[in-house]
Amino acid sequence: MVHLLDPVQDPRWDEFVRSHPRASAFHTVGWLKSLARTYGYQPLALTTSAPGQELENGLVLCRIKSWLTGHRLVSLPFSDHCQPLVDQPDSEREMLAWLERHKEKEALKYVELRPLGNQARNADSLGGFEASQAYLFHQLDLRPGEEELFGGFHKTAVRQMIRRAEREGLQIQQGRSPAILKGFYHLMQLTRRRFRLPPQPLSWFRHLIRNLGDALTIWTASCNGRPAAAILTLSFQDRAIYKYGCSDAQFRNLGGTQILLWKAIQKARNEGVRVLDMGRTDEGNRGLAAFKERWGAQRSKLVYYRCATSATAAQPAGWMQPLAKKVFSQAPAAVVNLSGRLLYKHFG
Repeated sequence: MVHLLDPVQDPRWDEFVRSHPRASAFHTVGWLKSLARTYGYQPLALTTSAPGQELENGLVLCRIKSWLTGHRLVSLPFSDHCQPLVDQPDSEREMLAWLERHKEKEALKYVELRPLGNQARNADSLGGFEASQAYLFHQLDLRPGEEELFGGFHKTAVRQMIRRAEREGLQIQQGRSPAILKGFYHLMQLTRRRFRLPPQPLSWFRHLIRNLGDALTIWTASCNGRPAAAILTLSFQDRAIYKYGCSDAQFRNLGGTQILLWKAIQKARNEGVRVLDMGRTDEGNRGLAAFKERWGAQRSKLVYYRCATSATAAQPAGWMQPLAKKVFSQAPAAVVNLSGRLLYKHFG
């Protein structure tokens, strides 16, 4: 029998996630609280453990209610991946069957799962879920020695850029203070503007800082007092996540992003982190994939699955991003920023 629980309020969820070897920062209460408080999503989790019993498994999702993009369940919005923390195939099948029934009962547009890993998934185990979109996924093994790790980086695109940043004397800061967040968000606005897209709401990053605490670090590099590059990393158990990166195009050749990522890698290794998760990449984004692979990151495939009401709903709406780019490329910066605050909650 499948039971529902509120992972934010039920203390069993936090205990379960902290002890599960496949859990990530995306499963944590802090991440779920940030999704709820920024975008109004409702977190929920499925388990076969009865109320009051210690959790043996869990599949966490968020309920998204949108008049623009439809009502749906997603595991999880704005998260590159979210592995079902279920060890028994029978238990996973029961949960998927429950989700199929719930989709019909609530007239949801679709239910989406974003599992991490290359497990063989056949029609019997998936039920009504079908592959909807595939991405590239990169992760870097941090277990080799520091010299060996550095030697595996691309000579000109990474190692030389790190050395240049050192020669240029870029000022490096790390933390979560309002001043550091301000510099990071300024660069995020510039970067998103370059790609003709609105930035995530500032409240999203404020909630992440408040709810994740020491598990989140913002790294900034400045040139003569001006923010040049910034990254945001997450950590949980023995994994770190390179979640966001942004920069000022005027300082692109100073190696700001490279020195920050190297500093983050060094810190992670010193804290016992074994893997750097470099996130998903659209299959057509060769530049981003090449950037990650120049660090020695290994590529694999990340597949999302949907149980949908129609063939149209089963596939991503490919028209949205080109249309958004066309609209936002002409809009004033203030309008673009406001659009981000208003629209992101519809696209998780």
